[in-house]
Amino acid sequence: MLRGQAQVTFLPSALAGAVFCLALAAAGWQYALYALAGTAVGTATARLLGVDRDRVGTGLEGFNACLTALCLAVFLGARHLSTALLAVAGCVVVTVVTAAVVRLLGTWGLPSLTLPYCLVASAMTLAAPGFRRVWHHGEGLAALPGPATGTTAVQPAELARGFFAGFAEIFFMPQWYVGALLLLGLLLADRRAAGVACLGGAVGLATAWALGAPAERIADGTAGYNSVLVALALCGVFLPARPATLAYALVGAGAASVAGPAVAALCAPSGGHTFTWPFVLTTLVFLAGAKSFPRLGGSPDPA
Repeated sequence: MLRGQAQVTFLPSALAGAVFCLALAAAGWQYALYALAGTAVGTATARLLGVDRDRVGTGLEGFNACLTALCLAVFLGARHLSTALLAVAGCVVVTVVTAAVVRLLGTWGLPSLTLPYCLVASAMTLAAPGFRRVWHHGEGLAALPGPATGTTAVQPAELARGFFAGFAEIFFMPQWYVGALLLLGLLLADRRAAGVACLGGAVGLATAWALGAPAERIADGTAGYNSVLVALALCGVFLPARPATLAYALVGAGAASVAGPAVAALCAPSGGHTFTWPFVLTTLVFLAGAKSFPRLGGSPDPA
């Protein structure tokens, strides 16, 4: 279960998972409970269905379920019984979707990443306003996208808050101190990965600022969290850690920062959320492209 939580950032580390759990508890005990319960349901479902024990043991069958349960708690309300029941069902379904996505993308030697979670979470949150026993927020969230507004002048304190919040937003949390705890978990498990993640987050923030993103978006971490995940994936996880892949990963991190508002604009008319779609789309494109660049030495292992 703890490794399943840590695999959100590609770490098969129970220690990192425990720190991540503490970080979520700092935001609210109910979020830590949803994340743990979701990971447990996804892992148990995979075992019951006979998934390879190595995948289960390293947490690869838990992280999509963890994010699915957590996102429903955040967007539908953690204190509602309907949310808890839907989260359990979603974690079972996402395990089946994971198997399908692994088989499909494995044909091209590409990893599943958080695509199963994105598919299930998008479907559930889009459908939720149509069910009165599930939706507790009044009107739906569908809206036409509009141009960015607000000042682009970023204060040093806002920049620092945005850097740490970028880690927290991976788990839907806006608090900078949650992000600091998550970064601590990365440091304890793998200092190299933590360094790559920091560089990715910094590039994501810098790209958003250079293009004129509102200071609010930079400070709340939403401009950087996809960049953190892209950098981790492209340097040391699916491609070997070396200077060439680090440069490649940081270009991908910048691209993910640009993809964020694009996905948000596409989702806005239907009331959807970006989740980690920018990370998934950017990483899959860059991994597919890496197969044509011998200097990157990419040979992704489907996971």
